[in-house]
Order: sequence, then C-alpha cells, then structure tokens
Amino acid sequence: MDSMTQPFLAPAPVPHTRPLGMLGFVWTASRNPIEIWGSRAFKEPYLRANWLRVPTIIVNDPEGIRHCLVENAANYVMQPLRQRVLRPMLRDGLLTAEGELWKRTRRSLAPVFTPRNIAALTPAMQQKSQSFAQELAARSGETIDVAFQMTLLTYGILQATLFSDDITGEPEEFAHSMDKFLARMGRVDPLDILDAPAFLPRINRLIGRRSTNYFRRLIAGTMEKRAELLRQHPDRAPQDFLTLLLQADGLSRSEIEDNIITFIGAGHETTARALGWTLYLLSQSPAERQLVEQEIDAQLASPGDPASWLDRLPRTRAALEEAMRLYPPAPSLNRTALQQDRVGDMDIPAGASLLVMPWLVHRHELLWDRPGHFMPQRFLPEARSQIDRYQYLPFGVGPRVCIGSSFAMHEGVIALACLMQHLRFDYVGATAPYPVQKITVQPRGGLPMRVSLRKTQGRLPEHEARPATPIGQG
Repeated sequence: MDSMTQPFLAPAPVPHTRPLGMLGFVWTASRNPIEIWGSRAFKEPYLRANWLRVPTIIVNDPEGIRHCLVENAANYVMQPLRQRVLRPMLRDGLLTAEGELWKRTRRSLAPVFTPRNIAALTPAMQQKSQSFAQELAARSGETIDVAFQMTLLTYGILQATLFSDDITGEPEEFAHSMDKFLARMGRVDPLDILDAPAFLPRINRLIGRRSTNYFRRLIAGTMEKRAELLRQHPDRAPQDFLTLLLQADGLSRSEIEDNIITFIGAGHETTARALGWTLYLLSQSPAERQLVEQEIDAQLASPGDPASWLDRLPRTRAALEEAMRLYPPAPSLNRTALQQDRVGDMDIPAGASLLVMPWLVHRHELLWDRPGHFMPQRFLPEARSQIDRYQYLPFGVGPRVCIGSSFAMHEGVIALACLMQHLRFDYVGATAPYPVQKITVQPRGGLPMRVSLRKTQGRLPEHEARPATPIGQG
C-alpha cells in the first residue's frame, strides 16, 4: 500500500499576513500563543521583532539553533516571561531551576534516568497499557474523548513507574484535577506579557491554586509514607522512581516534591498529548494506520521484552515522532541573551529574547517537504539521516534537553502498540480538532473518537504478568 498517497494535512492555525498590533498581540498570546505567528515565520531562517520594546530574535535555522543552545548555551538563560508563567507552580523543579540549583538537580537526577532503569520499567508500562486496552475494549462502539483517556492511561503508567501504585486518590479524580492544573499552568496571563509587578494578582494562577495545592498534598503524603517505609523496612520499599529520588544525593525534600510535580505536569502530560494526536492523525490516514497495524500484528505475535519494542516497531515509532513534529510536546524554547552574540547575519544584543520555536521549526518550509502534512515515513530508519539533529526538537536540545526523553519514547511506543493491537480509533468530531498551546499543544474540546475492536474474538487476551527487573539492578 502506498502510504505517500494524499498525505493528510494536519489542522493548524492559519498564519496571519498582517501585523496583529499591540492589543491583538497581547490578546492572542494570552489565548493561544501559536496563533501569533505570521507567514514569514515559517519561511525565513531568522526574524527580528521588538515586542514590548525588547529585541526578540526568532531562530529557525538548525546551525543557529546549535550555536545558541549547544555551543554557546551558557550565554542564554531562561526567559523571564516563561519563568513568570511556570515557576509559581513548578517552583524549583528541573524545568524551571536555573544556575547552580539546576546543575545540582540535573546531576542528582541523571542516575535515576539511566537506560537500565528505564528498561526495568517497561514491563509495568506494558501491563498498564494492556489493562487499559481491555477496559476500552469493553466500550467498543462508544464515542470517547481520546485526549482525556490518554491522560488516564499515562497517569496509570506514572503511578506504576513513579510510585508503584502506592499513592492515594482515584485516577479519574486525578485526571480531572490535572486538566485544571495544566489549563492554568501553561496559560500566559496578559499581566505576565506586560511584565506587570508580581504583587498584582494573576487570575489564572488564583483559579489554579486549588488544583496545585491538591497535587502538593498528594505528593507530600505519598513521599512521607515511602520515607517512613524506607526508615522502618527498607527491604520492602518498591524500587521505583520515588525510592530512587528519596535516596538521591543532593536534593532536599521540597526539591524532590517540586521535581515530582514537574514530572507529572510536564512528562505525563506531554506523553498523553502525543498519544492522542497520534491516534487522531492515524485515523485520518487509513493507509498509514494499516501499515502500523500490520507491523504491530507481526511483531507482537511474540511480544518478547517490551524494552525492545522501540527498535522492533519502527513504523509505530515513526508515527509517534511525526505526530510530535506536527504537535510538539514543548512548542517553545525561550531564552534571554546575557551578552551580545551573532548567528547567521543576525546580531543578538545583550538582553534580547531568543526564541527557538519547535512549532515553527517543525513546520518550516525551508526544512521539510510538505511540512503541514502527516508523513511518518520521514522518520523510518532509512530516512532519518536526512533530518538535521537541530531541525527536530520534540524534547528540546542542548544541556537542558529533556531528561525523560527515553522514558517518554518507550512509554509512547508501548502504549500505542498495546492499544492498536486489538482496537481501532476513528475520529467523529463535527469539526477538525484545533490545536491550542498551553504547556503542551492540546486539542481544544478534546478528541471525540469511536473505539471499536479490530479482532473478531471480541476480547483481548489477559496480560501475562512477569516480574520486572528491579530498578538499579540487572
């Protein structure tokens, strides 16, 4: 089957052709930041603008990205606007920490995310994904919100791998609170754009305070419960991420809490959105979906170690990666220049804002053939060499590249394979989903999709649980 036939044009805001003006810019940026971009942003390697009297340099060129975020990364610190939006909720988590705190936190967390530890968690990812697929199979013929359901699935995986299910609270209660939390956490307040004094209340943060406090109470209680178990019966403590974090050197209890909140808010949410968008895009690309289904059927006839699925399912992985190109988990990387710099023919003054926008780079006309279309074959092994390292940035780049990228890729491919082995998802919305940037790129109004069984037997096989290799061993 020719998967190149009529590739699907993924829904996205239409770039504007005229300046938005000050009021239009502030309103658009606070409502949906990816709508601020005009057509030039998708055609030129560098742009310069003055936003609120601050020079702003947009870098789309891969060589410029490499220079700024890798070779000269020390010259670029986190942009104040980004910190004003995220830091009140994430505090000293890895995503918002800076300077020596960031270095110390990164060093402390690096041993937690080793390939050996990630591989040890893949059986739990498989078990949770297969159990979730069984639950959806019982709802065959129903219309479900796949965006919300993927939040439930990734929360289940998070519970199993981070906490070994040793956490209070119901999954649906958590997922609803997560939606409220993220809706506020990633939303830019007009007062933040205008750099208004910190003492002026931000409505979004006031509304989101209750869900934030809920998460912190939940995490603090879970941490204390585990810490007590480690003190009294260390041999009984699950060897999961929480235990590794509590045993890590160099992190205070409050810093561990901040990083768990960051893992939940950034890691869990980004994978959920990537899964939802992938299932939607495949539903609009029947030829691609059939190829993925055929690969899953062939490879999972003998499933083997789920840690190997990332290599054994290249077409499934390619569909996920193409979805993350079109709807990047982190749509913006914002920095401020400490000293003057130059990229290409563009001067970057000290104090200027530097924007590397995966939303732009991933859809840039100079970098991609048919950039707005869903074409997973771009990411098949034989085509990967044509993609510059710095034109595809789903997990960022440079020293601050996402520490959990390997975890997320294993989780995404395992979840997709378990869902698509026996189920099919068809989009039934009256209109195409519309992407909105919050902390991630989310579908406004969700993803209404009809779930149905692919297999005639009507029931998924029971998952045969096998013991996982303890984290830190094997």
